[in-house]
Amino acid sequence: MSGSSVPLEALAGIDPAPLFVLSLVPYLAFLWWASRVRAFPRLALLGFQLTLLFVAVTIVAAVVAQLKFGRQLADVDPLHGGAEAFLTLSNALVMLGFAWGRSQDSR
Repeated sequence: MSGSSVPLEALAGIDPAPLFVLSLVPYLAFLWWASRVRAFPRLALLGFQLTLLFVAVTIVAAVVAQLKFGRQLADVDPLHGGAEAFLTLSNALVMLGFAWGRSQDSR
Protein backbone atom coordinates (compact mmCIF):
# COMPACT_ATOMS: atom_id res chain seq x y z
CA MET A 1 0.00 0.00 0.00
CA SER A 2 1.47 3.35 -0.96
CA GLY A 3 1.55 6.17 1.56
CA SER A 4 -0.42 8.49 -0.73
CA SER A 5 -3.47 6.19 -0.88
CA VAL A 6 -3.90 5.93 2.90
CA PRO A 7 -5.76 9.28 3.27
CA LEU A 8 -8.02 8.38 0.35
CA GLU A 9 -8.85 5.01 1.86
CA ALA A 10 -9.70 6.73 5.13
CA LEU A 11 -12.05 9.09 3.28
CA ALA A 12 -13.68 6.17 1.47
CA GLY A 13 -14.71 4.73 4.83
CA ILE A 14 -16.68 7.83 5.85
CA ASP A 15 -20.47 7.67 5.57
CA PRO A 16 -21.45 10.70 3.43
CA ALA A 17 -25.06 10.89 4.69
CA PRO A 18 -24.36 13.24 7.63
CA LEU A 19 -22.30 15.50 5.36
CA PHE A 20 -25.19 15.63 2.90
CA VAL A 21 -27.59 16.69 5.65
CA LEU A 22 -25.11 19.30 6.88
CA SER A 23 -24.81 20.69 3.35
CA LEU A 24 -28.49 21.58 3.43
CA VAL A 25 -27.94 24.08 6.26
CA PRO A 26 -26.02 26.68 4.21
CA TYR A 27 -28.33 26.11 1.24
CA LEU A 28 -31.42 26.74 3.36
CA ALA A 29 -29.71 29.84 4.79
CA PHE A 30 -29.09 31.03 1.23
CA LEU A 31 -32.76 30.47 0.33
CA TRP A 32 -33.84 32.38 3.43
CA TRP A 33 -31.53 35.26 2.55
CA ALA A 34 -32.54 35.31 -1.12
CA SER A 35 -36.23 35.37 -0.22
CA ARG A 36 -35.68 38.56 1.78
CA VAL A 37 -33.62 40.44 -0.79
CA ARG A 38 -36.07 42.51 -2.81
CA ALA A 39 -33.72 42.72 -5.79
CA PHE A 40 -33.35 38.94 -6.03
CA PRO A 41 -35.32 37.75 -9.08
CA ARG A 42 -38.39 35.79 -7.95
CA LEU A 43 -38.17 33.32 -10.85
CA ALA A 44 -34.54 32.58 -9.99
CA LEU A 45 -35.53 32.07 -6.36
CA LEU A 46 -38.18 29.59 -7.48
CA GLY A 47 -35.50 27.76 -9.47
CA PHE A 48 -33.25 27.55 -6.42
CA GLN A 49 -36.19 26.30 -4.35
CA LEU A 50 -36.97 23.65 -6.98
CA THR A 51 -33.43 22.36 -6.53
CA LEU A 52 -34.66 20.99 -3.19
CA LEU A 53 -37.42 19.16 -5.09
CA PHE A 54 -34.73 17.73 -7.36
CA VAL A 55 -32.87 16.44 -4.30
CA ALA A 56 -36.04 14.83 -2.91
CA VAL A 57 -36.97 13.24 -6.26
CA THR A 58 -33.42 11.96 -6.68
CA ILE A 59 -33.46 10.33 -3.25
CA VAL A 60 -36.77 8.61 -3.96
CA ALA A 61 -35.60 7.52 -7.42
CA ALA A 62 -32.37 6.12 -5.96
CA VAL A 63 -34.32 4.09 -3.41
CA VAL A 64 -36.66 2.76 -6.11
CA ALA A 65 -33.70 1.88 -8.36
CA GLN A 66 -32.06 -0.04 -5.53
CA LEU A 67 -35.17 -1.84 -4.28
CA LYS A 68 -36.89 -2.61 -7.58
CA PHE A 69 -33.90 -3.12 -9.88
CA GLY A 70 -31.03 -3.79 -7.47
CA ARG A 71 -28.99 -1.11 -9.27
CA GLN A 72 -27.67 2.37 -8.62
CA LEU A 73 -29.77 5.24 -9.89
CA ALA A 74 -27.21 6.07 -12.60
CA ASP A 75 -27.74 2.58 -14.03
CA VAL A 76 -31.54 2.90 -14.42
CA ASP A 77 -31.92 5.39 -17.25
CA PRO A 78 -35.66 6.18 -17.00
CA LEU A 79 -35.42 6.95 -13.28
CA HIS A 80 -32.14 8.82 -13.63
CA GLY A 81 -33.44 10.88 -16.56
CA GLY A 82 -36.66 11.68 -14.73
CA ALA A 83 -34.78 12.88 -11.68
CA GLU A 84 -32.37 14.93 -13.78
CA ALA A 85 -35.33 16.60 -15.50
CA PHE A 86 -36.06 18.37 -12.22
CA LEU A 87 -32.50 19.69 -12.13
CA THR A 88 -32.84 20.91 -15.71
CA LEU A 89 -36.09 22.68 -14.83
CA SER A 90 -34.62 24.35 -11.76
CA ASN A 91 -31.50 25.43 -13.66
CA ALA A 92 -33.62 26.87 -16.47
CA LEU A 93 -35.70 28.89 -14.01
CA VAL A 94 -32.57 30.22 -12.30
CA MET A 95 -31.10 31.24 -15.65
CA LEU A 96 -34.31 32.82 -16.91
CA GLY A 97 -34.89 34.56 -13.60
CA PHE A 98 -31.51 36.24 -13.70
CA ALA A 99 -31.70 36.95 -17.44
CA TRP A 100 -35.14 38.55 -17.17
CA GLY A 101 -34.28 40.24 -13.88
CA ARG A 102 -31.24 41.80 -15.50
CA SER A 103 -33.25 42.95 -18.51
CA GLN A 104 -35.74 44.59 -16.13
CA ASP A 105 -32.88 46.46 -14.43
CA SER A 106 -31.65 47.92 -17.72
CA ARG A 107 -34.96 49.64 -18.44
